[in-house]
Amino acid sequence: MLKPALRLSLVLTAALSLTACATTSTTGPVAEAPTPLDGWSQRVQVQSEADEIRLAAHATGLSGNQARALSDFHVRWMQAEGGVITIAAPRDSGQDAGAYRVSADARSFLVSLGAPTDRVRLVGYDAGGDRQAPIVVGYERYVAVAPTCGGWSTMTATFKNDPHAGFGCAIAANTAAQVANPEDLVRGRNMDPADPNRRATVLEKYRKGQTTGSARDPQGTGTISQAIQ
Repeated sequence: MLKPALRLSLVLTAALSLTACATTSTTGPVAEAPTPLDGWSQRVQVQSEADEIRLAAHATGLSGNQARALSDFHVRWMQAEGGVITIAAPRDSGQDAGAYRVSADARSFLVSLGAPTDRVRLVGYDAGGDRQAPIVVGYERYVAVAPTCGGWSTMTATFKNDPHAGFGCAIAANTAAQVANPEDLVRGRNMDPADPNRRATVLEKYRKGQTTGSARDPQGTGTISQAIQ
């Protein structure tokens, strides 16, 4: 017969075992550590900077040189897929009429080149009586700054089966150098609007039980020639 002390010990052990089996973990999933490639890609810095040109105020409006400068500016804006273009005209400069004339002409000229009207804005700033205060035309663009790679001397100085310290740096640097629009590294692009006409055609065919796909082009079929060339 078991002694009372031993019997109590066995009961407590069994109870603790059942409690452990019924206990559920309260911790969430453990996030995996980033790979060396992920670590280097996170070191690519995307910075915003202003691309600006400055135009002098003229009572006669936009000059030929200013129009050519705006044309080059518009090309850069298109290539950078820039956002809102701001035309800042000086106030209280002593040449308010000329500044307004050049600002209005600059906006009309940019719109004529293809810039949407809602993305070319006229604003003002206090010139503090400076007669040389320019009209500032600019937009914010993004620049990708690549990490600095190096330290290749440690590639063989290891006793572990781990990648060397610079593994992945070249890939990150090449990505930063080749990306067309660094803003894509910051946020995704908006989806293009759907084609309502095509959608209506597909739904109409579906309701009639017809094939919703486009008709097959007969020129898209063919056979492999068996002739000896």
